[in-house]
Amino acid sequence: MLVLVTGGAGFIGSNLVDLLRRSGHSVRVLDNFSTGKREFLARTGDDTGTEVLEGDLLDLSFVERATAGVDSVIHLAANADVRFGWSHPRRDIEQNAVATQNVLEAMRLHSVRRIIFSSTGSVYGQSQTIPTPENAPFPTQTSLYGASKSAAEGLISAYAEAGVISASIFRFVSILGPRYTHGHVIDFVAQLSRDPSKLRVLGDGQQRKSYLHVSDCIAAIALRLNEDPGLEVLNLGTDEYCQVNDSIGWITARLGLSPSISHTGGDRGWVGDNPFIFLDTTKMQSLGWKPAYTIRQAVEETVDWIQENQWILSSANID
Repeated sequence: MLVLVTGGAGFIGSNLVDLLRRSGHSVRVLDNFSTGKREFLARTGDDTGTEVLEGDLLDLSFVERATAGVDSVIHLAANADVRFGWSHPRRDIEQNAVATQNVLEAMRLHSVRRIIFSSTGSVYGQSQTIPTPENAPFPTQTSLYGASKSAAEGLISAYAEAGVISASIFRFVSILGPRYTHGHVIDFVAQLSRDPSKLRVLGDGQQRKSYLHVSDCIAAIALRLNEDPGLEVLNLGTDEYCQVNDSIGWITARLGLSPSISHTGGDRGWVGDNPFIFLDTTKMQSLGWKPAYTIRQAVEETVDWIQENQWILSSANID
């Protein structure tokens, strides 16, 4: 099978590319390298089963050419910068919704039926149902990121309802693990690398979050690749959550540090930050998937990888 992976040079994408190749699939990577790393695709240099195309999903003619001849699409490319969404309000709708529309149109043109889409638990906003199942009612959207992903889901469901595509929509919690480049773990490690004596934490540190190891994430994607569900929505996460303060304790212990910790206050770190994320994954687990990593293991392995790959601290988007 020839699989097109958009965002294939990114954190999740590059890990998925490796898994697909190990499973015997041919892969075409499409990435604009705005956040993706060429280093993550270094092993593909002599791999005739992996093709890398550099280009922008907002260029429909390019997307159409990239989609020609593929058997399925795994659409991971997105702007995932939730925290700074209001600094560039058009970016979410362009990179998450318009780009998805271009992918769908390219698939329609070439009669490519199968798509797997990376959505987010952020589409639930501040859900009143915890843990949150896939059929929970959508409340008011709390971030431009969540709103744009919800819009992309709407486009996908319309194409699926028309019979043009068969889609699996995965709503992720935050993903951790090797090649991680964006989020609280790298932010905290970067802070502590600059000054091991202190750590500044947004909010009160009591925000409750769920995280998932990248290997568990891509295993779920691979499990559904050969299916033809018409349209399915699946949560991905663990059966647990932690406080940000718990994660801080695991990170500092892994680094062997005891910094003074200051909190900016309030029950969230920024506008749109959801203070409690915990998804019900019963549906996905009924299909034969189960996460292998605990949240603590995922955090600790992420810290270890960052420590072994210090170059990421200077290349990642860190406040």
